[in-house]
Amino acid sequence: MAQQQTDEQIDDFIVDTEDCEERELAHRERGTSRPITVVGNPVLHRECKDVTEFGDELSQLIDDMFASQRTAEGVGLAANQIGVDLKVFVYDCMDDEGVRHVGHVVNPVLEDLPAELRVLDEANEGCLSVPTAYAELARPDYAVVRGQDLAGNPIRVRGTGYFARCLQHETDHLYGRLYIDRLSKRDRKDALRQMEEGTPRYPVVAND
Repeated sequence: MAQQQTDEQIDDFIVDTEDCEERELAHRERGTSRPITVVGNPVLHRECKDVTEFGDELSQLIDDMFASQRTAEGVGLAANQIGVDLKVFVYDCMDDEGVRHVGHVVNPVLEDLPAELRVLDEANEGCLSVPTAYAELARPDYAVVRGQDLAGNPIRVRGTGYFARCLQHETDHLYGRLYIDRLSKRDRKDALRQMEEGTPRYPVVAND
């Protein structure tokens, strides 16, 4: 019953699967790639500020985020991962059916889902702000995020499988939570060890 209700609301969701290549390229070509902040940087460990102004600066930030995401070969990027204390994330992510999703969400909030839609999927997860480290983490395999677009219009985005994981991961970032904060102490320690031993393949901001 609840699943049927969700399907009936399909018109409420944005279409983020059309013209993906063209839209991503347009953002990226207008943007400037910035280095990635890593775990330990204070901006990653506190809730970001709400976006209250929708204009050229926000548009440029989103363009820069797409450029930075491509440089780092990521599938999602939150604003605080390039040092900006605002609730914005972008994504360029495949779902488990191989469908590409490209978009952005301003002031995102994860919607609470009924129990029957909260099927946990345990899979490897990584993060550009914890470079070279991966750990298994269980998350619901369906997610709905509501927020705004760059013009301030209300939007809703839904994802399944890997894309659902991406939506949850990026929203977490903007509330000061990294995926390693959801791990056991042992697994968190192992992820930090992997990061210490690895070498990032993209520019990062050194912590003081």
